[in-house]
Amino acid sequence: MPLLQPFRSLTSMQRRAFTACFLGWTLDAFDFFILTYCLDSVASAYHVNLETVAYSLTWTLCMRPVGALLFGLLAERFGRRPTLMLNIICFSVFEVASAFAPTFHIFLITRALFGIAMGGEWGVGAALALETLPNNNRGFFSGILQEGYVTGNLLAAAVYGLVFPHLHGHGYLSNWRVLFLLGALPSLLVFYIRSGVEESPAWEASRRKSLGATPHSLGSTFRQIVAHLPLFLFLTLLMTFLLSFSHGTQDLYPTFLKHDHHLTPQTTSVVAIVGNIGALLGGICCGTLSERFGRRRTIIIAALLAIPVIPLWAWSHTAVMLALGGFAMQFMVQGAWGVIPVHLNELAPAQVRALFPGLAYQLGNLLSSQNSHFQALFAARFFGGRLTPIMALTVLFVALTVALTTGLGREAKGADLSSV
Repeated sequence: MPLLQPFRSLTSMQRRAFTACFLGWTLDAFDFFILTYCLDSVASAYHVNLETVAYSLTWTLCMRPVGALLFGLLAERFGRRPTLMLNIICFSVFEVASAFAPTFHIFLITRALFGIAMGGEWGVGAALALETLPNNNRGFFSGILQEGYVTGNLLAAAVYGLVFPHLHGHGYLSNWRVLFLLGALPSLLVFYIRSGVEESPAWEASRRKSLGATPHSLGSTFRQIVAHLPLFLFLTLLMTFLLSFSHGTQDLYPTFLKHDHHLTPQTTSVVAIVGNIGALLGGICCGTLSERFGRRRTIIIAALLAIPVIPLWAWSHTAVMLALGGFAMQFMVQGAWGVIPVHLNELAPAQVRALFPGLAYQLGNLLSSQNSHFQALFAARFFGGRLTPIMALTVLFVALTVALTTGLGREAKGADLSSV
């Protein structure tokens, strides 16, 4: 099947909705990953160590469930489209605010607020996209949609490599702060959504069906979650392991390349870009394959295939081999992730589809939010500051738990997403 054929089968409305949701997730991830490339610079600016500045990532991840709950409720009540617009404005504003934080404590506050905004985007965007798209090729589009996150990382790596080495300002014009100011750019996407994207047909049908009654009240929304509590807890556990899989191989990866392998910022950028290309291809390929082999089986295979890649990924001695290892590792990690948007939306109760998957996703973020801090802490305490052993052990553990947990779940491929 030619790559562009699924897009040609979409109507113009479907293409615009999918494009908006993909770009929203891409730019959200760009704003998040800019920090991961500047951790050492931020630590230097605020005169703290790496373990301390890693708390800024932790606070962002901890607050994402708050955003998933808040924006998910808004999306169920007022629609996916206006909620997505508000969400994009919020995470752009808080990213820029981070650039002007005068102290590390205020910086942590701005990163926590950014986490609230970031936490709402995935659930709302995935619901809008998947409720708008047709049933066929859903796995393919799920893979591309999820890899908006990788595309954001790819953009962050490119901007870091191209711009960061040429910035030598001080104070509020210091190099990392200038990169954070680029976080204002995603707000421009709001104009595209306002002019070219329509509301989810499923949500519109639900509103018409309500015949003037208050749709999706707070009480009815939580009753739906309680009624499906075992499924909700299972998805939260699955997302905890999957998020440890991705963040455990990504958040400290630029620092790992610079500190353990002594790569320059430019070479670090190139190696990270190669890895993100692998991630992008992995998400699309595995998302597409899930249409044939099922969602669960595809996730399990991708997770287990990450294990034999560990030596190449962690212990290679040249930039070329590190790039090859990064490509293979992220192909598998994001291959598993490429199935997640469609898998979670197919499993979720129709009445809370904008809230249920997103909240489980972000609670998984909360439970795995200490990942980068613990990696840095254990590396300092047990391995003399070397990140290589602890990152390798992280992949081994979480790959096995992702495969096991996924296998305990059920398959829902082909579920009807046309109603709410």
